[in-house]
Amino acid sequence: MNKGLYAIADSSILSDEEFLEKVEIVLKNGAAILQYRDKSGIFKYAVEIKKLCNQYNIPLIINDNLQLAKEIDADGVHLGKDDDDLKSAREFLGNEMIIGVSCYNNLNRALEMQNMGTTYIAFGAFFSSNTKPLAIKADLELLKKAKSKLSIPIVCIGGITLENAEQLISNGADYIAVIQGLFKANDLAKTTQQFSKKFN
Repeated sequence: MNKGLYAIADSSILSDEEFLEKVEIVLKNGAAILQYRDKSGIFKYAVEIKKLCNQYNIPLIINDNLQLAKEIDADGVHLGKDDDDLKSAREFLGNEMIIGVSCYNNLNRALEMQNMGTTYIAFGAFFSSNTKPLAIKADLELLKKAKSKLSIPIVCIGGITLENAEQLISNGADYIAVIQGLFKANDLAKTTQQFSKKFN
């Protein structure tokens, strides 16, 4: 896993007409990882997105759906607090699959997940977000502390923009996960490149 932009393609903010086109723009312009999130559970573009990720050699993470991840041979899954627990996910998916876990603002949970074999952990929300306005808040002190105690990659999420991303990266974020700040940008290609360049 190379550090960089963790793009989250969320079906709730992208229309059917633009979904695959926007995903390809992001893949073509420097995203390090792509997560496909569909809270309706339909994931109708899963096969096409997997083909695109293969074409651009970018890992595909499926949000909250182990069965689908296995079926389409995705590179990994992302689990939240109430999703399949890490142990059963690892047993189902095998040791090669990337498994990420949301840890919100809970460092103890992150340490526990690391000990149980998660590939990366995600903290957030660091900033106010339209996608999850009531999300638990995380702060830079948590990030600094986590960086000193964890040996696996840290993903930061929540209201991240081109203006505030650098403070997370300079304090230890290995990835910045962006939804609205990326996919709702006026110039998606340029914005993807700008986010990606922050890791150079």
